[in-house]
Amino acid sequence: MAVCIAVIAKENYPLYIRCVPVQNELKFHYTVHTSLDVVEEKISAVGKSIGDQRELYLGLLYPTEDYKTRYGYVTNTKVKFVIVVDSSNTSLRDNEIRSMFRKLHNSFTDVMCNPFHIPGDTIKSKAFDSIVSGMMVQAG
Repeated sequence: MAVCIAVIAKENYPLYIRCVPVQNELKFHYTVHTSLDVVEEKISAVGKSIGDQRELYLGLLYPTEDYKTRYGYVTNTKVKFVIVVDSSNTSLRDNEIRSMFRKLHNSFTDVMCNPFHIPGDTIKSKAFDSIVSGMMVQAG
């Protein structure tokens, strides 16, 4: 499963980042922000070729030696989701990653529909946190 899940706002600041193990959190912040360049490139390339009919799932962003890959997903409102998967987990297939993004997007939509949540603020929802926790690698 995932070792880091991030939700990045349209203006490229983090709305939510959760990492396992917590000791590597700064490294994952850097990893997520470096993958935003690839996300922006993919969005602009898809936008020029197809027009408005774009796929939300961006797929594999790029692999590194530490972590197998970073996967990207962009909503219609330009909110970006990034999932970093551990390199030891080779059993994850593309459709499983897509379903993780779908669950994440649905939970994010529920947070945005909460009348007490201020759009643009960091996400502090227990329900969202539990969905993300279910997707994370269990440390220990």
